[in-house]
Amino acid sequence: MPETSVSVAKKPLRFGDEVRFIRSWLEKPLSTGAVMPSGKALARTMARYVDTNSTGPVIELGAGTGPVTEALVAHGVDPSRLVLVEFNPGFCRLLRSRFPKATVVQGDAYSLRRLLADVLTEPADAVVSGLPLMTKPLRTRLRMVYDAFSLLKPNAPIVQFTYAVVSPIPRGLGGIHSEASEPIWANLPPARVWVYRKG
Repeated sequence: MPETSVSVAKKPLRFGDEVRFIRSWLEKPLSTGAVMPSGKALARTMARYVDTNSTGPVIELGAGTGPVTEALVAHGVDPSRLVLVEFNPGFCRLLRSRFPKATVVQGDAYSLRRLLADVLTEPADAVVSGLPLMTKPLRTRLRMVYDAFSLLKPNAPIVQFTYAVVSPIPRGLGGIHSEASEPIWANLPPARVWVYRKG
């Protein structure tokens, strides 16, 4: 059973988060996927695709040090709805201290259904992903996305950012509808948000 804790941000993100990210990236670049935490513009763009009027869980994959989590809370998502999935144990400790009402799950998001089998009690309203999908083989990406859809309500979004110029999930894939944000030039490096839905 995954390690969980019932865990609103207490403090703004600090310079120390950048240091943590750089250290983590240097140790395991393919796991961390980014040298720096997501910028505020990118985090806000991702958060705006989440319905704040619903009451179901919101799953965040690769929560890191919490910049997207913070944007979700600022957008109006009740922290108690948040299920934060993070592989890095140090980041998990940080998330638990910053978002004590969220549920923090330490584990591999690419085994999502197994990881959250004992955590979710109802279908989720959204999956918001900061995973470095483009570092994974296409088969692994597709498995993660279909696992995520299996945990979602019909037509609920998977919100995924990428630094790549193309969608991490091939467009036109059977039954999956996709849309993309404008490039977010304010982020370093520039990024784009993709939203996937399955009716």
